[in-house]
Amino acid sequence: MSQSQDQHPLIDSFLSRLSEPSTLATQNLDHPNYWTSNPSSLLTTSNIQSVSLGTGNRILETLLPALEGAESEVLFVTCYWAQSDSLNRIADSLRKLSARNLASHKDNKTRVNICFSSSGVWQKLSHPQSRHGRTYPPSQWSKTLGLPSPDELQGIDLQVKSVFFLPISIIHPKFVVVDRKLAFLPSCNVSWEEWFEGCVELSGPVVQQFVKFWEKFWADGGDMERLSTTADLGGSTALSPSPSPALLTHLSPLNLPQTRTPTLFLPSPHHWNPQFRPLPFQSSPDPPPTPLNTFLLLAFSSAKKTIQIQTPNLTSQPAIEALLAALARGVEVRITTSENLQRIEQVVTAGTTTGRCVSGLVEAYGRMVEDRRRKGEQDIEEALPSVGRLSVSYYQSQSQAGDPQEGGRQAHDEPVQSHFKLTVIDGEVAVFGSGNLDRASWFTSQELGLAFFGTEFVTRVEEGLEASMTGRTKVCFEG
Repeated sequence: MSQSQDQHPLIDSFLSRLSEPSTLATQNLDHPNYWTSNPSSLLTTSNIQSVSLGTGNRILETLLPALEGAESEVLFVTCYWAQSDSLNRIADSLRKLSARNLASHKDNKTRVNICFSSSGVWQKLSHPQSRHGRTYPPSQWSKTLGLPSPDELQGIDLQVKSVFFLPISIIHPKFVVVDRKLAFLPSCNVSWEEWFEGCVELSGPVVQQFVKFWEKFWADGGDMERLSTTADLGGSTALSPSPSPALLTHLSPLNLPQTRTPTLFLPSPHHWNPQFRPLPFQSSPDPPPTPLNTFLLLAFSSAKKTIQIQTPNLTSQPAIEALLAALARGVEVRITTSENLQRIEQVVTAGTTTGRCVSGLVEAYGRMVEDRRRKGEQDIEEALPSVGRLSVSYYQSQSQAGDPQEGGRQAHDEPVQSHFKLTVIDGEVAVFGSGNLDRASWFTSQELGLAFFGTEFVTRVEEGLEASMTGRTKVCFEG
């Protein structure tokens, strides 16, 4: 994408920072790191087809018809893979795709790549510590992975692979690409959790960014050879699926801008070293300057009015420090997180919990307000900026709030926790993806984010999220 004079200044700042020799040097051993030779290649555009909010099961219900209609290729990448209604839906969609291909006597089978990182504790402990990961033979598809047997999938060419690195370097992105025409960026895993999730459906140039990211990390020589014989993808007519009626919010093209949206593709490679500093007097280390980390820190430091965050967990000290710096400049910060989600994982990956970090954030904010008040009293001639307003809320389901079937919705469609990740800066920039504001996402996990630029789109997203969250939050702190 060529740069224009009216390009958002945050894009210019990001590309400049990412091009600095010191930043590039730290990424020499990262995998993948293909963008280091040309950081501006991460700048692209998107045609935003839809935004869906609801449980993970309903989001998959919405996107799977696109998989069933695939002609040449499906790339299905997720983090966690577990026996669940979601997995049953995927298995059924693969059966439908195979049966359709057999009935139509296609010359070339649809190529389907399923990629994941975790399916349980033993799987992670025994996983090969290699970038090639583990490829599952057809004999294990049914018993080990819960997929249909090879006899049921004769109309598709399926490969299933997992990658995980000890001690805690999980491969966390989730995305689906159909025929290199449509891409979906959901926050949900393939699992049983009835959690609040989100998904962005995209077409246009951004889709090739997903494909390249997959090729550079997941594909091996055999994959590339098979892909080279895949039917011409240019003739595909992948269609946008119909939304599940049980979604909480669905923004369709009727609700979204019909122009190409400037977009930054923001990978974040995994790292083996968690850089723990357990002693109280030790300061937090700087996080790896991945594109996603670099962009978020720049976004926090450049915010002028508001920062709105929805994150499952909040244990990243660099992120918390950046938010405090924004508050000190007078920026309003609004955070929605979870009070008791994945607490054991938080202790293992961060040595702390969201609750403790929220308490620390609130205490530091209180000291900041009091310090600013004292300085203002001591030097009335110096105009000090007001401290920005801080508000922190915890997600709660409507059943916890005493309204289990609001609007007639069945209880099993009510999200019990929030797993959605969204950061909005000044009502102009929205970052979706897999990354949480927790230590694992900032230091060890592979993540993937997309930053979208445009007031109209961001406004629609904020309105949709506000509608979906009505009655689903409780205030923890209001400054």
